[in-house]
Amino acid sequence: MERSLMKGNEALAEAAIRCGCKCFFGYPITPQTELSAYMAKRMEKSGGVFLQAESEIAAINMVLGAASTGVRAMTSSSSPGVSLKAEGISYMAGSDLPAVIINVQRGGPGLGSIQPAQSDYFQATKAMGHGDFHIIVYAPCSVQEMVDTVTLAFDKADEYRTPVMILADGLLGQMMEPVTFPEPKTELPDKSDWAACGHKNKREHHIINSLFLDAPLLEAKVLERFERYKAIEENETDAELYMCEGAELVITAYGASARVAKSAVTKARSEGIKAGLFRPKTLWPFPVKELAEATKDAKHILDVEMSMGQMIYDVKLATECRIPTTFFGRTGGVIPTPAEVYDEIKKLTGGAQ
Repeated sequence: MERSLMKGNEALAEAAIRCGCKCFFGYPITPQTELSAYMAKRMEKSGGVFLQAESEIAAINMVLGAASTGVRAMTSSSSPGVSLKAEGISYMAGSDLPAVIINVQRGGPGLGSIQPAQSDYFQATKAMGHGDFHIIVYAPCSVQEMVDTVTLAFDKADEYRTPVMILADGLLGQMMEPVTFPEPKTELPDKSDWAACGHKNKREHHIINSLFLDAPLLEAKVLERFERYKAIEENETDAELYMCEGAELVITAYGASARVAKSAVTKARSEGIKAGLFRPKTLWPFPVKELAEATKDAKHILDVEMSMGQMIYDVKLATECRIPTTFFGRTGGVIPTPAEVYDEIKKLTGGAQ
């Protein structure tokens, strides 16, 4: 298959088109604007619909409407824009609608900066709107993996009828790397058993709704949804384990931070330090079993993030605080360097053994 050199944002857009996305609604915001611009050029030519909404709030509700008809729909934004989309995502979860949301994170809170960050972890995994619900959250670490994750995100959204988020960041969105795209999908799941796609008197009406005024009925709906979440937790976790065999110090990091950490681990291993890297590819559900395997020989965990520390709480919870865990992070759009992470490794291990 032919390889192309593409910027991460544009690669995300092309991958979405190839896996059957027919509706994209968005609003420009740095550092993801190239994604929307690419969609504006390509969607009509590929038989889809692109619309720049008047706001992020409008965009996510357009996604809700399109998803309710059974088509593959997507939106993208960056941190403050995703905050505005949160209510609509909650409505989609309450209506059991599949769609893909991409967050190319930047520094915050508030308008913050336009530089890369990872400070939306809590929002994505813990608080993406009101009510009892989860969304699947993927965290790719390269342009190629972002391309691969788009197809996975749409497929899992359809399989479990849930919104899915790809949590990228400004570094991944703006970098250029060679990528290989999948062949365009020609067959998509049949959603006629639930979608509001016209019935022509051949079946009962399908109602897309998240309002249940009867408390026991809403409880039953939520409980049924959590049965699906249980299946997702059992079947859909994924992680990369790098040099974890025999590792006495395991770094936990995701996305762009994991790229930095991998370089530090490689250098540490070359100098005889027993370090390894655990990189979750799914942030929700968090890969608990995979972390247990990665840390089976560990005496210490070093959590590295481009934030003040958010994933570290899931790391501690997953290990039941059995292993001492230290945090190192940069925030506000500052990217940690491999040298900084390596220095932290040396502090915790005392150098080469």
